[in-house]
Amino acid sequence: MIMLLDDFRSAADVAQRWRAFSDRVMGGVSEAHAAFAEVQGQPALRLTGRVSLENNGGFVQMARPLGDLDALAFGGLQLRVCGAPGTYFVHLRTADTRAPWQYYGAPLPVSEAWADVFLPWSAFTAVSLSAPLDVRELQRIGLVAAKTAFDADVAISRLELVP
Repeated sequence: MIMLLDDFRSAADVAQRWRAFSDRVMGGVSEAHAAFAEVQGQPALRLTGRVSLENNGGFVQMARPLGDLDALAFGGLQLRVCGAPGTYFVHLRTADTRAPWQYYGAPLPVSEAWADVFLPWSAFTAVSLSAPLDVRELQRIGLVAAKTAFDADVAISRLELVP
């Protein structure tokens, strides 16, 4: 059983669900841009921007709400991604992540060619909280470029929950 979360085929749907933001919300100077685009022949959401470590910054992100999605019947996430080299992550927020700096994160390998990447729930580690990941109440997912200064460029054309 697979649950499709997004296939990025409709620019209007993508614009309603996904938002881009950066460390500027906390005084940083990184710049984030997210746009619907065709990337290597596939409809996608593309995150570009400049990750800067100035002013204690260091991230750009595009995220979408999931409501209180119960993903207990699934083994993890599968994403079809491509992009420029860099340090990318997937962040999850749950009912346990109350502060903006709390999340569950997993590294996201990105290559220049489209690739399907499976991230099991066990790949996600808690950041700034002690509660283990509870996938019964997933509230938000984000694709993040962070932790090093670089020009981010990553695209996603499919996002799904998989066994």
